[in-house]
Amino acid sequence: MGKALDGVRILDFTHVQSGPTCTQLLAWFGADVIKVERPGTGDITRGQLQDVKGADSLYFTMLNHNKRSITIDSKNPKGKEVLEALIKTCDVLVENFAPGALDRMGLTWDHIQSLNPRMIVASIKGFGPGKYADCKVYENVAQCAGGAASTTGFRDGLPLVTGAQIGDSGTGLHLALGIVTALFQRETTGRGQRVDAAMQDGVLNLCRVKLRDQQRLAHGPLTEYSQFGEGIPFGDAVPRAGNDSGGGQPGRILKCKGWETDPNAYIYFITQAPVWEKICDVIGEPEWKAHPDFAKPAARLPRLNQIFERIEQWTMTKTKFEAMDILNEYDIPCGPILSMKEIAEEESLRATGTVVEVDHPVRGKYLSVGNPIKLSDSPTEVKRSPLLGEHTQEVLRDVLGFSDARVQEIEASGALGAPPQRIAAE
Repeated sequence: MGKALDGVRILDFTHVQSGPTCTQLLAWFGADVIKVERPGTGDITRGQLQDVKGADSLYFTMLNHNKRSITIDSKNPKGKEVLEALIKTCDVLVENFAPGALDRMGLTWDHIQSLNPRMIVASIKGFGPGKYADCKVYENVAQCAGGAASTTGFRDGLPLVTGAQIGDSGTGLHLALGIVTALFQRETTGRGQRVDAAMQDGVLNLCRVKLRDQQRLAHGPLTEYSQFGEGIPFGDAVPRAGNDSGGGQPGRILKCKGWETDPNAYIYFITQAPVWEKICDVIGEPEWKAHPDFAKPAARLPRLNQIFERIEQWTMTKTKFEAMDILNEYDIPCGPILSMKEIAEEESLRATGTVVEVDHPVRGKYLSVGNPIKLSDSPTEVKRSPLLGEHTQEVLRDVLGFSDARVQEIEASGALGAPPQRIAAE
C-alpha cells in the first residue's frame, strides 16, 4: 500500500523544533526527507538535554523520524555544488533559519527558481513582515507575542506559557498544511511558490477564541468567566480565566480522590446545559433541576463558584477514572488530567500508533509520539531518526546519481566533513 506523499522529495534545512516538526510529519506521510546538517555538529538538538551519554538526545530523535541525514559544508564550493544539485532534484525546500540567512547563503528566491522553477520554498519565522520581522523568536516568545500567555493563568497571577508547544510545533503543523496545499496547486500551475508561516501568526490562530472574546467585551461582560459571578469588573482586554472553559459551556478542573498526594488527581468537568438535570441527579442535588437559581443557564452563571464547589464535593469521593466511568454513562462531558506517565502507559494510545516505541542503534528503545493524523489508505510507519551524516553517500549516489569518482572528489574537498557515523546492519 502506497503512502500519501510517495514521490515527494523534501530538502530539509530545519533545526531545533518548529521546522523538524513540519518535515517529520511530511516524512511520516511518505515524503523522502533529506536533512542537511553541518559536518561535525549537525542539528544543535542532537547534543541538547542528553540523557544517554554519546547518544543523540530525545529532543532530536523525537523530531526527526523517517528522515535521511547528509552533512554538507555550504561554504565549501563543492558543498555548494551539492546543495544546488539537490535543489534541482527536490520538490520542496524547508527552512527555519534566522531572517535573511538563506539569502546570505546565496540561495535567494530568484536563484532557487532559476535552478528549479517547480521548487516550493517553505519558511518559518518568528514574526511576519513588519517592525519585528528581523527579531529572533523561540517557543515562549511566540506564546507571549501571539496572545496565549496574556490569556493563560489566573486573574490575580502572572501570565503563563503552556506546556503544549503551540509556538514551535504548532507553527510546524501550519507550515506542513501550507506545503501540501502548494504541492496540490503546483499540479495545476506547474510552478513553485513561497510558503511562509510566522510563529506569532500560528499562536494567534490557536488563540482565536480569545480574539473572539476581546470583541465581545465591547458589548458587555464575559458572563461565562468566573469573575462575572464574583462581581469583579472587566477591563479593556480579555483577562486570564484560570481553568474556565473557553466555550459557552462553563467548565472547571476539580479535585478527585487522592488529590492530597497525587498532583494529577483531577478531572475537567463541563456543566453542559443539555445534561444539567443528569448532573443534578449524579451529585445529589435533584431540587436544583427546578430551582429558579439553577434551572436555567443564565441563572447559573452568577453562581458558578457555588455550583462547582458542590460538584467538587462529589468528585472528591471518586478517583478521576471512577468519576469518568459514572459521568460517561450520562453523557456528561469530562476528562481526566492525565500525567505524562499515564499517557506513556496508556495501551489505547499504543494501539493507535499515537505513542510508539522506537529502537535506536545507540540509545536503545525509547517512546515517541507517532503520527497524530490517521489516513485510511496511507499507513504510517515510524522509523528511527538518522545518525549524523548517515546517508551522505547514499544521497549523493542514489538521489543525485554521482559517480564514485565524483563522490571521492567531493569527499576530498572537505565539503562533507568527517566520514559519517557507521552502524552495524539493523
